[in-house]
Amino acid sequence: VSEPTQREVVVDTAEVQAVLSNKGAQVLHWRLKNYKDTNGQPVDLVPSDVPASEPKPFALALDDSRLTALGRDAVYRVTGDTAGRVDATTTPRTLVFEYADSSGFHVRKEFGFEPATYIVQFSAVVSNGSTSLNPTVQLGPSLGDLTPQPSNTGFFRRATQAPPEALVHTNGKVTRTAFGRIAPENVQEGAFRFVGVDDLYFMAAVVGQTRTKAVYRPLTVPVTTDTQRQLIAASFKFDQSPSRVRFFIGPKQFDLLQRIDSELVRAVNFGIFGWLAVPLLGGLKWLHGFTGNWGWSIVLLTVLINLAIFPLRHKSVVSMRRMQEIQPQLKAIQDRYSALKVTDPARQKMNEEIMALYRQKGANPASGCVPMLLTIPVLFAFYALLSQAIELRGAPFAGWITDLSRPDPLFVFPLLVTITMVWQQRLTPTTMDPAQQRIMMFMPVMFGFIFLTTAAGTVLYWFVSNLWAIGQQYFTTWLIGPPAIPVQGAAAERRMKSAGGGKSSGAQKQAE
Repeated sequence: VSEPTQREVVVDTAEVQAVLSNKGAQVLHWRLKNYKDTNGQPVDLVPSDVPASEPKPFALALDDSRLTALGRDAVYRVTGDTAGRVDATTTPRTLVFEYADSSGFHVRKEFGFEPATYIVQFSAVVSNGSTSLNPTVQLGPSLGDLTPQPSNTGFFRRATQAPPEALVHTNGKVTRTAFGRIAPENVQEGAFRFVGVDDLYFMAAVVGQTRTKAVYRPLTVPVTTDTQRQLIAASFKFDQSPSRVRFFIGPKQFDLLQRIDSELVRAVNFGIFGWLAVPLLGGLKWLHGFTGNWGWSIVLLTVLINLAIFPLRHKSVVSMRRMQEIQPQLKAIQDRYSALKVTDPARQKMNEEIMALYRQKGANPASGCVPMLLTIPVLFAFYALLSQAIELRGAPFAGWITDLSRPDPLFVFPLLVTITMVWQQRLTPTTMDPAQQRIMMFMPVMFGFIFLTTAAGTVLYWFVSNLWAIGQQYFTTWLIGPPAIPVQGAAAERRMKSAGGGKSSGAQKQAE
């Protein structure tokens, strides 16, 4: 059972164009219609620049290497197509490949294509004479959307996306193994909710509670003398011959994954703040429904977030202002007791005076930090959202920003972030000494360098947040008035003495 010549079959679903060969009954291309690569062509998740010896997706491996080679090189008979094409854009379609020879070796592969889920259901039956064989399903090197990266990666020369990772989901938890940590043959075995390979935006995985033995192998493929591609070759063996096993090969789009399996959304790596990033993603999509532009949606969502944390930031600034105003008096108290050892009981008097000063001025050293600490989960969650959301991939904003998932090509926004951070630091009340303030001035420069290679969408969010904070700082200053002129030096000392201060008996003895 076979066909006389080698040919290709093109399958079109609403989301994918798959190209299969009747030689080996393997997938040659898996092109995503709604996602483009750097050349403006549909993303192909099957790498085309790997060695010919590497298997293509859905090749089968058997314990007998001779039979493996025979099944991979055989020309199969195809049923289910019409003149080499299959239309599965609106209804599910099935494509069958079958091969048998005179020795009794028989292979039958069945592919079930779904219109709009990036799912293919795969079955395989293999026998040699009267003996049934349980094959290993090979995914081949994955994933194919990565742009080749320089072999010697410098600060400004980096991959457009992170290398792929091996991932498994078991007991409600996703475990990831980075490319660099995969041994020459990494084996994962268990009853996995899903198991496969993913990168920043795409995934190829077995979906469904299936007991699977997954074997991962790292593969570095030289593209030119200066570029290389990091891939992970994966294969899966089940307890019995695969029957309608569901493979997902597509984008990690949150709503899509949730429709397929509620646990599949864990493949989107939002980190520990995922519980907050998910509703923020919903808000970003809602705003996009009005603006039609992901950049302006980021701007509006950033404004809404800052409106929500406005009271906390206001309270923090007011508290820091009060602490700044009483700093000379606080230092005068500390100076009067500086000669005492930390263990001296007389230092308790200093603490009492400091607490009395706090009560008198309505200041609280913790109230300047706690409100801002409460905003940190929001900031990190939004950062994780913008770093992981596939919606920003290839999304233009305005002018020179043609892809919000890539760094600003002209470095304009990183420069603006640096300037606004310096501006914000100069406006914010502080109780730090001059040396500490000089050290903090390096922070904007450090962040500026980091943002040179950060996605433009993330930098846009940071810039808008800085502008809002600066505007709020001016508003708070107008609302509460300019800072009081602090009483310096001896004047502060006389003020404290006239208020009943002075050296305690312990301090006087120490001075003597």
